[in-house]
Amino acid sequence: MSYLEIKNLQKRYTKDGPLIVNNMNLSIEKGEFIVFLGPSGCGKTTTIRMISGLEDISGGEILIDGESVVGKKPKDRGVSMIFQSYAIWPHMTVFDNIAYPLKLQKVPKEEIKERVTTAARATDIEGLLDRYPAQMSGGQRQRVAVARAIVVKPKIFLMDEPLSNLDAKLRVSMRTELKNIHLQQNSTSIFVTHDQSEAMSLADRIVVMYKGNIEQIGTPMEVYQNSATKFVAEFIGTPPTNFFKARIEKEGAGLMAANEHIRYQVPEALVQALLPYAGKEVDMGVRPEYIDLSFSLEKTPGYMCDATIDFVEPQGSHAILITKIGGNEVKIHTTTYMEMAPKTKVALQVKEDRVMFFDCGTTLRIR
Repeated sequence: MSYLEIKNLQKRYTKDGPLIVNNMNLSIEKGEFIVFLGPSGCGKTTTIRMISGLEDISGGEILIDGESVVGKKPKDRGVSMIFQSYAIWPHMTVFDNIAYPLKLQKVPKEEIKERVTTAARATDIEGLLDRYPAQMSGGQRQRVAVARAIVVKPKIFLMDEPLSNLDAKLRVSMRTELKNIHLQQNSTSIFVTHDQSEAMSLADRIVVMYKGNIEQIGTPMEVYQNSATKFVAEFIGTPPTNFFKARIEKEGAGLMAANEHIRYQVPEALVQALLPYAGKEVDMGVRPEYIDLSFSLEKTPGYMCDATIDFVEPQGSHAILITKIGGNEVKIHTTTYMEMAPKTKVALQVKEDRVMFFDCGTTLRIR
């Protein structure tokens, strides 16, 4: 049995209102670092609030270490939560903020001192225990919130966008710290974010959510390279996946994906999966880094169409080339043609058959 089991979990805010979380099923193993990723309003924060007991459930079951926690008070569930706003007491010292949950549990004073010191050492704020929050930076306050969460030795560590109030450079260093603390404590962690770079860098597995549903569960590379739905392919990746509406046409023993602007030969490995779509329209997706350029304009394998590069956006380590195909903006990630002159004519090709097709109705990946 998994350490955390979520079974058919539902949440409605009114009796006949829409499902904010729609029959969620998820199993999390002990020691995993799970990231809930999705846009605002997809149900990710609501889900961890139900796990913590801060929100009532409308249906389903939540089990921690084999025991149902539905109906239990938050303090009796063995979970700790870090909020976006840190939620630390301004009138208390750092020591008292960290010690607060232990005092509620009536832990002996000497043990409190020992556990607070250990938590402060783990979060690198041991020298700040006598300070008040107003005397600290945002990053230091975030560390206080983390120390207060780990001091109770929770079964599950819940984090609701804990880095969103920090500047970009501090966010990067703090996420490294959070992952390090997770490994040191051997904790089971759930981290909520809408920031895909945070999700990709932190997660053992990512749970991609959209409109209250789980779109895909997988490792960072699985959800990126093998996106299960059009939404996942569109949401994960910077710049996002380029999409083309294409009709599947039979041509000899093979298939072509075509519209009035592109004509692409379907890779042999996908022909059988796409045969039922012959004569139908599908969504064809190609990530920016999988589009290559040919200056000879030859129709070599992988050819899609001819195009004119309109803009070049230098990014230091790479450049983003921008063109238009049929009125749609297409972006190309390159480390080779970083100083290309605008208005250059090229042929666009898909590298190594790295193409995705999606059903226009269900949005599911065709494979």
